[in-house]
Amino acid sequence: MHHPSDSVELAEPGQGGPDTVIAEVLPGVGVVLGKVPAELKLDLIDFGLVPAADRTRISTVLASMGNAATVGGNLASAFGSMQGIYRLSNETLALLKAGGTLAVKDGANLGAVMSSSRVVGQARFIPVTAVSTAQTIALIGPALAMVALQMQLSEITGLVRTNIALTSQVLTTIRHGQWAELTALVATIDDVVDQARAVGSVPTSLWDTVAGKKADLRTQLDLYRLHVDTHIRQVHQLDTRGRREYLETNAEAIVFDANALLSSVKAWIGYQALHAARARTAGPEDAGEARLVEDIASRTGKELRSALAETTSLVNSLTRELRILVELPGRGTLPLPGKRRDANAARQTSALLLAAIEPLADALHPPAPPLEAPGVVCAPESLALEPYLRILRWFLEDDETLRVLGFPDQLEALGSISAIFSGAKEKLAAVVDKAAARTLVAVTDRRIITAKANAFLEQGEIRQYIPVDRVRYVRAAAAQDRSQRLAVDLITSDENIRWLFQPEIDRTQVDEFAAVLAESMAISDVERDELQRRRHAAIEPDKKADSTGQVS
Repeated sequence: MHHPSDSVELAEPGQGGPDTVIAEVLPGVGVVLGKVPAELKLDLIDFGLVPAADRTRISTVLASMGNAATVGGNLASAFGSMQGIYRLSNETLALLKAGGTLAVKDGANLGAVMSSSRVVGQARFIPVTAVSTAQTIALIGPALAMVALQMQLSEITGLVRTNIALTSQVLTTIRHGQWAELTALVATIDDVVDQARAVGSVPTSLWDTVAGKKADLRTQLDLYRLHVDTHIRQVHQLDTRGRREYLETNAEAIVFDANALLSSVKAWIGYQALHAARARTAGPEDAGEARLVEDIASRTGKELRSALAETTSLVNSLTRELRILVELPGRGTLPLPGKRRDANAARQTSALLLAAIEPLADALHPPAPPLEAPGVVCAPESLALEPYLRILRWFLEDDETLRVLGFPDQLEALGSISAIFSGAKEKLAAVVDKAAARTLVAVTDRRIITAKANAFLEQGEIRQYIPVDRVRYVRAAAAQDRSQRLAVDLITSDENIRWLFQPEIDRTQVDEFAAVLAESMAISDVERDELQRRRHAAIEPDKKADSTGQVS
């Protein structure tokens, strides 16, 4: 939905107009009534296993709402024709929230229908708050639960469809017996769901085909949730190097387990949707059956959200590593079975696995756009930034903004600030070039990322992450050595760091680098209290000593 002032201008004849109604019957889920814009039909989900009687109940309640609002003309007739289910995108919901109160016309809010990030037509919008009154829920609660189940089944079916690249090139020997058992169950549930949709109900003979499969489905679901959970725990418990080695070594198994988990979830939700549809058909007026349907929808919704969260976490971790491996020009190890261990083979194998899992990864979590150089860059003009940016892109978190990119030298063994001013300046100056290592420093809106430049470009290795709230003091000054290189001193809650910039880098750039860092300078209350506590603890013994001296 767009702001009301935009809606009137953007609506075009034949693209919905006042004949289209979207009633948000569940949070983020709408029922489309009346005419449907051609572009919107691509995003429309059919009612599937929602029984015809439940569709009639929903339509009747919405029509009564329309009559109560004294809507007239074409809009009134729209309430008698439900066309399908529509998921309100995050963009649409954000526009609704940002637009404040929408214009009201014919008893409903006026807005613009969004599809693929563009306006495709005008519609009347009834928010969920208008539909979810206590009286309405009592009338159509179980029917809305069936709509929720259909949305869950549609969502997981779409995800599984995007990740069916398990070809012999990627998976040659892993768990063929397990996969055959799972796919047989999935195919059985899919066939019964398709037949139930075709006949518009779940008759006894059809339900008997899958009624005994619940235990087998639960076993498959639990098995692959366990596998995925094991991968996630390993990834989270290991250090950076160990985590990367684990992901690389188990890449094929992770691709398999992620796909198998989603397939088992899909089969489980299909079974539960059939069970709920059967309950609605067997006892449409039975309060116990109605509560069962609502409970099934609630439980499967939680299981779907949990499984998607776990899969997203695991797939993101693997995909990030594969994307980094593909970008690295010097990486030469990827210990996968039967693969050569040279750099070209590593990239080819990574690219193959990435092609298999990337559609799913993008569906679960759309990738960030390519990273552009920030406004502040402290680097020699001859240095090509693009290779670093391509790799750094996959280390940044969602909505994290790159503010500064620098390539100073960082002293290793002699890196403390006290050493710079220790009185051994001449000796220090003689070894600075040997002790210094070119460092990549990326400053974002939430942390400082450092890495040895060569190791980052060749191995994708990060030295450390420093949250900006740990920055205590920043100083830009000329270094005390013969080259008079510009320096930036960073004091954090844990360490002192000095970065030395090449003479060819302009002082203005270095000052801007330091200025961005300086924005985060602060000392936490906890640290301040601890320092004060130490001070008082040191004063107390002195007071006691003075007192003892006076007595004697």
